[in-house]
Amino acid sequence: METNKKIAIIGCGNLGLSIVNGLLGSKGFDGKNLTVTKRHPESLFYLQSQGVRVLSDNKEAVREADFVILGVKPYNIVPVLQEIKPFLAKEKQVIASLASGITLATIKKELEPGTTVFRVMPNIAADIKESVTCICGEDFTYDSEDMVKSIFNSVGISITIEEHLMEAATVLGACGTAFVLRFMRAMTQGGIQIGFDAKTANKIVNQTVKGAAELIIQKGIHPEAAIDKVTTPKGSTIKGLNEMEHHGFSSAMVRGVVASYEDIKK
Repeated sequence: METNKKIAIIGCGNLGLSIVNGLLGSKGFDGKNLTVTKRHPESLFYLQSQGVRVLSDNKEAVREADFVILGVKPYNIVPVLQEIKPFLAKEKQVIASLASGITLATIKKELEPGTTVFRVMPNIAADIKESVTCICGEDFTYDSEDMVKSIFNSVGISITIEEHLMEAATVLGACGTAFVLRFMRAMTQGGIQIGFDAKTANKIVNQTVKGAAELIIQKGIHPEAAIDKVTTPKGSTIKGLNEMEHHGFSSAMVRGVVASYEDIKK
């Protein structure tokens, strides 16, 4: 990542703060190149000790920024764009929106023609530099795409997709974090029922899930291929898997993904 780029995060809520923590933890990144805003910024003042500028004034925040991340709620996107528009320099700044459901066309309509705009969807694992960020844009240059990807690669990995997939990316990558955590909670509860204390069960489950994910990533194999390595004829693993499937485990997960997607698409 180009460490001299000035970044402004407008509306620094939970997701914005995860990005902040990831950036501050990145090698070579100087907190002095980061500005964050919030209507009531008191909860962010502790970031000042790391060089971060903390403001309530969005207009002031974008004046010198090379890269502006819009972290506000979808219903606030248009008012905030109208507020900061006079203070943006279209030939200099790249705008990236985190708001789900707000199209590139909607954002561009509020800005000067020629302004470079992206939609990005990271997840809260940016906090520990393990996010997956999906990115889309229109008529962008290689340099502007490289800037966006370099920033979000510093807090995980990034993938460029077409805009019509952004809502699906929100469900799979952002909502999906909660889906996985709920599965982990249930697995921990099962561990307690079969004899472990909560702390030990949680530790075993955390490492098991981490190890399973790393196995798929590093080996590049399909999950079912890894499952085949664990299951044996008449074994306890296949009995457990079949019992979960009898109660709709996979179908419940699919239905949850689709329900979230349909809600976002409304």
